[in-house]
Amino acid sequence: MSGAHAPVAVVTGANRGIGLEVVRQLAERGFTAVLGSRDAVKGEAAAMSLAEAGLSVVTHQLDVADSESVTAFAQWLTAEYGRCDVLVNNAAILYDTWQRPASADLDVVRQALETNTLGAWRTAQALVPLLRRSPHPRVVNVSSGGGSLAGMGAGTPAYSVSKAALNAATRLLAADLKGDRILVNAVCPGWVATDMGGPGGRPVSEGARSVLWAVELPDNGPTGGFYRDGRPLDW
Repeated sequence: MSGAHAPVAVVTGANRGIGLEVVRQLAERGFTAVLGSRDAVKGEAAAMSLAEAGLSVVTHQLDVADSESVTAFAQWLTAEYGRCDVLVNNAAILYDTWQRPASADLDVVRQALETNTLGAWRTAQALVPLLRRSPHPRVVNVSSGGGSLAGMGAGTPAYSVSKAALNAATRLLAADLKGDRILVNAVCPGWVATDMGGPGGRPVSEGARSVLWAVELPDNGPTGGFYRDGRPLDW
């Protein structure tokens, strides 16, 4: 697949970590991989690093917490490609290990929600018209086991609440878009050795493969689920 016939995949927050590796794996599979980055300069540098490996990647500025940026991105994508086949909502901030729920700074919680939950929701809304044009549309929300109510403790309150809310948005969008054949799922990549996850986690390539599983689901695959490595997780 190449050129105009290649499926178009958008990855948010993709200038480093899991997002960058997801872009790499998508490009290796023949997708037109669009690397969304809040910082355009960092996005260009990341795309260049993949180009040096022989991969063709497109980059564009995208701040999911800024509605004007999201709107501009959707307009650019419409003009450039006319459709979107895959949206990977990867952008996330504030793994707040220093906070506890009873004393958490709620402004920090609000910031996490703005990017981790509303940012993903906002971007999905903006790209739904383009996803509807795809023969095999997919939305993958990169979530976390930290957002599972079943296993939630007192740590990382801003991050955990934002990911639990992202899981809820996943369920809502999946139900709403089922008639449009758009599969919407939440995926936990696991504890991955990234700037956010810190050392000791599994390789970023494995976390990205967990995400790619949901990208490559068949048309009759599940929607509205929460998974890690293709296996269901408790909500």
